[in-house]
Amino acid sequence: MSKADSLFERAAAALAETDPDRKMALTRRLRADWRAGELEWEAGPEPAPIGEPGRPAQPELVAPRELVQRRLNSDYGRAALIHAVAHIEFNAINLGLDAAYRFRGLPADYYSDWLRVAEDEARHFELLRGRLRQLGYEYGDFPAHNGLWQMAQDTAHDYLVRMALVPRVLEARGLDVTPGMLERLRAVGDEQTVEILELILREEVPHVAIGSRWFKYACAERGLDPEPTFRDLLGRYMRGRLKGPFNVSARLAAGFSEAELAALEAMDEP
Repeated sequence: MSKADSLFERAAAALAETDPDRKMALTRRLRADWRAGELEWEAGPEPAPIGEPGRPAQPELVAPRELVQRRLNSDYGRAALIHAVAHIEFNAINLGLDAAYRFRGLPADYYSDWLRVAEDEARHFELLRGRLRQLGYEYGDFPAHNGLWQMAQDTAHDYLVRMALVPRVLEARGLDVTPGMLERLRAVGDEQTVEILELILREEVPHVAIGSRWFKYACAERGLDPEPTFRDLLGRYMRGRLKGPFNVSARLAAGFSEAELAALEAMDEP
């Protein structure tokens, strides 16, 4: 097979692409070819050290504290909120691609799962960008923050740590905060955005469940108990950075145990 037929080479190319439309097209073609059995994946060179993913020159990336929350009773304020979620979804395309690219020697189902996530996130991004355009804005018109990718860099050394902390902590925050966003958007009558976010919320539950599945797989592979392992990783990486309330029903559906939810609640205590 040629290099173009390697899952890892193709994932790296999609990850490096800076143009959102080309990145989405590469991601969709990658998953289609994977599902058709056209990609080699059982061998390949070691992954390159993690760097910055491909992304457009805009939006400007700033510290989270520099982002100002806008009132939702104007198109500008709603566009700012939608832009923030669109940026998370764009990052999530890269996170799905990197999970497939970076970690080798795993079952075929692992790569199937993460390519599915990457394609879903591309669709979510496209829906949100379309809504932004309806409001007269474009992706890149507002500043954004880069916390999700920073955690990807911090967990690039070990897929057990990546599975514990990116899908099950950072991406799972979407399960927690989206219901509040839906309530605020309904209050101002923005049913078009509500419909998009409701779809995303439904589809993010199985994405977080994929993180749960492979975290537990990694623990079983190493003879570790998942619950204390998760608590230990929370303490090492997330101390002081987790705030409730937590969407208990969605997190249970996404593979969290009662004990893991109790650990999250404990970290939110003063």
